[in-house]
Amino acid sequence: MNPTLETLILPAGEAAASAAARILAAGGLVAFPTETVYGLGADAANPAAIARLYQAKGRPAFNPLIAHVTDLSAARQIARFDTAAEKLAATFWPGPLTLVLPKAESCIVADLATAGLDTVAVRVPAHPVARDILRAFGGPVVAPSANLSGHVSPTTAAHVESDLAGLIDLIVDGGPVEVGVESTIVGCFEQPMLLRPGGVPREDIERVLGRALAQPPQEVEGNSAQPLAPGMLASHYAPRTRVRLNADSVAPGEALLAFGLHRLHGEADAVAMMNLSANGDLAEAAANLFGYLRALDARGANAIAVMPIPNEGLGEAINDRLRRAAVERA
Repeated sequence: MNPTLETLILPAGEAAASAAARILAAGGLVAFPTETVYGLGADAANPAAIARLYQAKGRPAFNPLIAHVTDLSAARQIARFDTAAEKLAATFWPGPLTLVLPKAESCIVADLATAGLDTVAVRVPAHPVARDILRAFGGPVVAPSANLSGHVSPTTAAHVESDLAGLIDLIVDGGPVEVGVESTIVGCFEQPMLLRPGGVPREDIERVLGRALAQPPQEVEGNSAQPLAPGMLASHYAPRTRVRLNADSVAPGEALLAFGLHRLHGEADAVAMMNLSANGDLAEAAANLFGYLRALDARGANAIAVMPIPNEGLGEAINDRLRRAAVERA
């Protein structure tokens, strides 16, 4: 990532929305106001752009991101809605409610944005500037808060500039936003579940559903039948095939997840081999991570041997996910 990038700042309006759409389509990063804080947007279908977003924020782990869309029709293109989800969307969208739903077959949201899960978090924001940008872009946009990870959430364009100038392409200045709580997250599983309290009260949701929301399980070490939401489980997406980390050779019957140009003993006889980045580019490796794990998982190998990844920059997040994938499961 280029740390000396010139970050453009434009006042909210038609010109800014058009510029934001062009930049998003080109894989760039755009900060814009939402109902609560400024969000940092990237094309939800572009894994390279999402990797760049993580890199800009210095985000410590690849947790699932919320895909923002213009309306319910757009949401149905990426997620499957049951009766409960339809009721909640009709009542609370646009607004601060995020629904975690099974991916639709037509879902274009990148694996990196969903952390490799078979569910997708989706929301229709109410802020007019965010909605203008989404309409101009015409696709889903992931948008965590536009600040460095661990810093105070940004409520003005100046806050965003202070943290991310030189790291992102555009800041759309829509003035100060009202600081509110984050969106409420509801998992629309067999029994609707409150995954995170937020801007829509539990009581209002339960009134619409006509029943109580279930409580999520506590975070556990190991696998669970249903990974539910960002950061809730020690083992999020995990391949069925055993994962062996920091491999210095490839055993018979193993597949290889490589990094860089270094060759391992036994590599030529690997069941399959995919290289996260032959050039040793950690952003490229992050963009490829979940897709390559899935592809190797389908090859019927005894295990997936993973070459060492430098534990710096995005490498820290890549290694975090690989450790989770390697958690022993019953």
